[in-house]
Amino acid sequence: MTTATPPRVEYQTHPNQYRHVKLAFNGAVATLAIDIDENAGLREGYKLKLNSYDLGVDIELNDALGRIRFEHPEVRTVVLTSAKEKVFCSGANIFMLGVSSHAWKVNFCKFTNETRNGFEDSSTHSGLKFLAAVNGACAGGGYELALACDEILLVDDRSSAVSLPEVPLLGVLPGTGGLTRVTDKRHVRHDLADIFCTSVEGVRGQKAKEWRLVDDIAKPAVFAAKVQERALALAAQSDRPADGKGVTLNPLQRTVEADALRYQHVNVEIDRAKRTATFTVKSPGGAQPKDIAGIEAAGDQWYPLAMARELEDAILQMRTNELDIGIWLIKTHGDAGAALASDATLVAHQNHWLVRETIGLLRRTLARLDVSSRSLFALIESGSCFAGTLLELALACDRSYMLILPDDEAASPKITVSDVNFGLFPMVTKQSRLQRRFYDEQPAMNAVREQAGKALDADAAFALGLVTSNPDDIDWTDEVRIAVEERVSMSPDALTGLEANLRFNGPENMFTRIFGRLTAWQNWIFQRPNAVGEKGALKVYGKGDKAVFDWNRV
Repeated sequence: MTTATPPRVEYQTHPNQYRHVKLAFNGAVATLAIDIDENAGLREGYKLKLNSYDLGVDIELNDALGRIRFEHPEVRTVVLTSAKEKVFCSGANIFMLGVSSHAWKVNFCKFTNETRNGFEDSSTHSGLKFLAAVNGACAGGGYELALACDEILLVDDRSSAVSLPEVPLLGVLPGTGGLTRVTDKRHVRHDLADIFCTSVEGVRGQKAKEWRLVDDIAKPAVFAAKVQERALALAAQSDRPADGKGVTLNPLQRTVEADALRYQHVNVEIDRAKRTATFTVKSPGGAQPKDIAGIEAAGDQWYPLAMARELEDAILQMRTNELDIGIWLIKTHGDAGAALASDATLVAHQNHWLVRETIGLLRRTLARLDVSSRSLFALIESGSCFAGTLLELALACDRSYMLILPDDEAASPKITVSDVNFGLFPMVTKQSRLQRRFYDEQPAMNAVREQAGKALDADAAFALGLVTSNPDDIDWTDEVRIAVEERVSMSPDALTGLEANLRFNGPENMFTRIFGRLTAWQNWIFQRPNAVGEKGALKVYGKGDKAVFDWNRV
């Protein structure tokens, strides 16, 4: 029997299409209210009861955050709360998890992680603060949403509690980042965290505050006033401009074909027989603005902003909708001088709120590339423009191949390192990709810095360690073909583990623990019979049956 292909997941949306979240604006404070339509799940087979969410909810949440960042510069604090009585959010929908494939669960968890990390990224880099106004029961991924905020205020009504009940209820780990944020971010004592994470009923009121699970509590009669007070206090810490001119994020101009995604600045070509996808990112074309007035006039068509939005969408589309395409071949095309000039504008105006938000979107988009479970090979050919920001694409790759043309110096591709490669777009490790590449060893870093601004051919780039291989035109086709064919013949599971370990070889922090250690454990647990077997806890939840566990400790 042939299984029907599920519809493509679409990551582009608009507030007039939201089914699950509501946005309201009042000066420096925006309210993002969770009001999930239980009948509007992204897939069939479950209802989103009790403000539980699926991927469709997070797509709206991600879109709403993007619009706050770019369309409402006057907003300094986002209040995350619930529009439903007595329930803030009960987390990821359990029945959705129970009927989903393993691949769907992994991609769902990865996207939710990126969205929550985006709260913290904006708080750190853009001055946009987040307050969780927990006005009802808050469990699992719902508490994880609150944990991503700068502060958590819990209503003290004798019933509302925060909890991470996944271990006792479902036989899986608490959230995909909840466990780590409880320890690394909120510094909950490990023995108290142990009790908290093995308790179904959760913790409420004063005890939740004493255990550091929330920052403060407030009685129902004064809860709204306390929320406003804390929201304004957080806003006072921000430098986002009250009189800034927002930029409307219009729908992307995109064509989806059977084997291609086409945007203005980004194209993706899929070769299904070879199981490869070729991403080509183009340099800016035509005159580009150099001052703030010109950038504001360009709006969402300003090249760095437009390209980042397109690349982000392409990554998400390919990650979710094309699971069999195991290698992404990364290319660029165009004028390296134009790319570097665009970078110079970014650097010159990086303290302006709009430029800062655009840098943030580029940073988060490149980070999405880092954590995508696909092999990434950069192909640096004639006509490439791997320079500055676009060089980050190659630096993010597992390998890079750079063509040299011994008899045609003019046509030989060049790469150019610029100031932006030394820290404007840090990885989640807080290192630049150059620091990651060279383990921050100063001789290698200094050698690269000395060549910054120079157009380097394949031999020069290879000598500096900036590319993996530098074949000439005689060997190029065969060397690249063999490398790609070898890669697609290997176990995808083994490659995912290998790549993740090698890409994050630097210092550990909360984000690397969430994406690496915890996610790896979660993925393993999600496949074990104790969670998803016929009598696994996740499978029997809500059916009146008791889970049957294999008691062997592994």
